[in-house]
Amino acid sequence: MSLTRERLEQLIAHSTDIVVATERDGSVAYYNDGATRSLGYTADEVLGQPVSKLYPDVEEAKRVMRAMRSESCSGKGVVETFQTFFLSKAGERIPVAISGTILYGEKGQEDGTIGFAKDLREILRKEELVTLGEVAIGLSHEINNPLAVIVNQLELLEREVGALAGEHDCAVEFERLDAIRREIQRINEILERLRTMAHTESYETIDYIGPAKMIDLRSQKERDRAPDARLKGIRVLVVDDDPGICHSLCELLQGDGCEVQQARNGAEALDLLTHESFDVVLSDVVMPHMDGYELFKAIRERRPEIPVLMMTAFHYDKDHIIKRSRLLGLDAVIFKKPVDPARLRQVILEVTGRKEI
Repeated sequence: MSLTRERLEQLIAHSTDIVVATERDGSVAYYNDGATRSLGYTADEVLGQPVSKLYPDVEEAKRVMRAMRSESCSGKGVVETFQTFFLSKAGERIPVAISGTILYGEKGQEDGTIGFAKDLREILRKEELVTLGEVAIGLSHEINNPLAVIVNQLELLEREVGALAGEHDCAVEFERLDAIRREIQRINEILERLRTMAHTESYETIDYIGPAKMIDLRSQKERDRAPDARLKGIRVLVVDDDPGICHSLCELLQGDGCEVQQARNGAEALDLLTHESFDVVLSDVVMPHMDGYELFKAIRERRPEIPVLMMTAFHYDKDHIIKRSRLLGLDAVIFKKPVDPARLRQVILEVTGRKEI
């Protein structure tokens, strides 16, 4: 099969690369389909216009022409894979590599140029992914080593706590150790997903702030998680003097089908408990006027059938609120704010007797 001029023109016209030719005065004489796909301009919008229209500015267009005329690049009149930027119709700077030549007339005068430009966005993205993958794998390895040490020390600490406590109640301390163990497991799962993304070069993003995005490191199970039907209809009273905590917990539990009300202090909570029915109370430990222990005592006296859960941002029970409440029969503690949603759901199901439904 002979490669006729007509067939060659068809190949160039439909090439995925950007192909642009100019006249002697720098106006665009040819503009193919690949250029339209990458830059957004139609041929009618570009033909006859100065080629500088396709560059971020005139100086960048001149820089490319100087390279073509220089013998230091690929020889006088030629450039090969010369990196520059085009500017799309939408205003996006598009990295490209131009291979082009100056066209000369019979008398050796410059008659124009023709260039084939490769859109480098996907290539650069893959190079960035490779680099990020190497960083991710190295980071994962470096984090796993100290994590292993933490796990080992955690096991030793748990033994020591049990030995030193003897017959004393150390449920609070063990709950804290379990919370640390759960968070370590979560870190391990995140690192494993990071390694997988690095190897497969496949990832999804989620909104972060404004137009910014971040890699979604949640597991597929977390992304696909449907509301737990067992939580539907459970009536929860959230008590916290921090409006932000109250609002976020209400949204979380309502998303799971719970019926949620909130109180900003112990007195408000007791008033709601007098007039309404709840299946569980989720209370902050440290609150002004009436702390979690005082609220728990009042609920135990008035509505002993309602289980109470406590949460705190403190890393220790400085006023022995939790320990004193446990002595009176406190059901469970969600220790650390922000509350782990999975842990919260699990405990609510346990104390309301719906875990086995």
